[in-house]
Amino acid sequence: MHTVIRLATLDDIDALFAIRTSVVQNHLSVVQMADLGITPQMLADSIREAPCAWVAEVDGVRAAFAMVDLAEGGVFAMFVLPSHENLGLGRQLMAVAEAALFEHHDTLFLITDGRDEIRANGFYRHLGWSVVERVEGDDVRYQKSRAG
Repeated sequence: MHTVIRLATLDDIDALFAIRTSVVQNHLSVVQMADLGITPQMLADSIREAPCAWVAEVDGVRAAFAMVDLAEGGVFAMFVLPSHENLGLGRQLMAVAEAALFEHHDTLFLITDGRDEIRANGFYRHLGWSVVERVEGDDVRYQKSRAG
């Protein structure tokens, strides 16, 4: 298995949407994402503006991605194709995303569904993130500070 983590390009946008809509937990359709302002144009504008998204390729297949908001210091997205879970792709992408954010911020954040059955919560806690507050509905805000 050959894995490459690289910056996302405009050519990756369709794959990012395919990965995002493939997940079972925290699933959103293309229509639901558009309702939230997450569109191909929004991703294209973000990618053009700054290095803010990374893709994990496994044997040439785009299998996972992470995206950050450099200005705000947040992890905007981190998703893995169900067929490629448990390969360490999320961990590798989070390391790259955190490193990029820590270049600009001492404390990082992300917001996700905080329900116990959502596997991402264990993943984030394992990586040293801590829940600091409930934000809306079942969503929680995690934070991680620079080690030191």
